[in-house]
Amino acid sequence: MTATIVDQPITTHRDRIGRPPNRLRAIASDSTLVMVRELRPTVRDPFTVIFSLVQPLILLALFGPLLDGVPGATEGGNVWNWFIPGVLAMIAIFGTSMTGSNLLAEMQQGSHERMLVTPLSRSALLIGRALKEMVPLAAQAVVIVLIGLPLGFGLNLLGAAIGIVLLGVFGIGLGAFSYTLALACKEQDWVFWTVQQTMMFPMLILSGTMLPLDGAPTWMRVLVDVNPLAYVVDAERTLFAGEFDGATIGAGVLAAFLVAVVGIGVGVRAVSSASRR
Repeated sequence: MTATIVDQPITTHRDRIGRPPNRLRAIASDSTLVMVRELRPTVRDPFTVIFSLVQPLILLALFGPLLDGVPGATEGGNVWNWFIPGVLAMIAIFGTSMTGSNLLAEMQQGSHERMLVTPLSRSALLIGRALKEMVPLAAQAVVIVLIGLPLGFGLNLLGAAIGIVLLGVFGIGLGAFSYTLALACKEQDWVFWTVQQTMMFPMLILSGTMLPLDGAPTWMRVLVDVNPLAYVVDAERTLFAGEFDGATIGAGVLAAFLVAVVGIGVGVRAVSSASRR
């Protein structure tokens, strides 16, 4: 989702205490500042969050019932236990993969350059923007789960909470990649959207969010095995069901943190390079 960013004064953790802070504490504090700044337009115009529910609700109404009886889609007891965690993952992925679109708007307005000269941590610029997309996700998740309950969707509250956090970790990494892509595209919006859409749809299809992949051909199974989102989605379904399968959850956690670490690493280098230009 895109929004016009209004410049706000940035007061960092370093500014408030007047001395160099602990690095992790500073990143956490700066990330919170960036997230709050990015959330202000959404708070002023919550219609964007409401409108973003249209697509997942259409999927629940028109696509979910078609999965009834499909092999592999009823492993959780009914089709909704399998499908709804996948829909939540889809919302998270689309939201965080669009993080760079806000950056494109800022670069066109000139506000991004002003952010680069602040003492904000470069990691915080990436993490804060990605976390901003996870706040609406939490609200959307509540709505979708409440709609799913009368349909027979069952969930484990602890597992669901852990699952949302896991999506947040994966989303931070994906958001960092989106941020990097926006920096590379600069003011060429069409390049950003072409690459974003070209990457996202195969990733979603090959993760099993929409359809079971049990009967996929061998070549497709190879692609699924190297898709980190597939492991995260499997972990989501296990967590929401409250099964706590160590191997499945462990693979999902490893995939999420790997994407986060690599994404932030690549993103920080891109931001540092941009700030030297």
